[in-house]
Amino acid sequence: MALLESGEMYLKTILVLTRKMGTGNVRSIDVAIESGYSKPSVSRAVGILKDGGFIEVSDGGYITLTETGMDVASTIYERHVLLTDFFVKIGVDKEVAAADACKVEHCISKETFSKLKEHIKALS
Repeated sequence: MALLESGEMYLKTILVLTRKMGTGNVRSIDVAIESGYSKPSVSRAVGILKDGGFIEVSDGGYITLTETGMDVASTIYERHVLLTDFFVKIGVDKEVAAADACKVEHCISKETFSKLKEHIKALS
């Protein structure tokens, strides 16, 4: 199942919340609060992500990333962090850099990201 940008965003949000909370106690309401999406939108997305094998939801409503979900979330998060840092280093305001990185992280090809990552590493 191919994910749309919104699905990738939900997975990244679940990963960020899991790391922030230090536990596996992420619920739909936490995702809604963190993302600013409505509870019905999050519930719908959770169902789609669960059906796609990206997350598991316990009887208590706690969301856990599957291995596939973790792979996608980690990839998107890595892109977000690297792009945000790069944009800030070239002089973009931190908030603007994060917002722009959030857009680019979903459409940049693996090849381009890999080359950009190599380039940034060589500059360091």
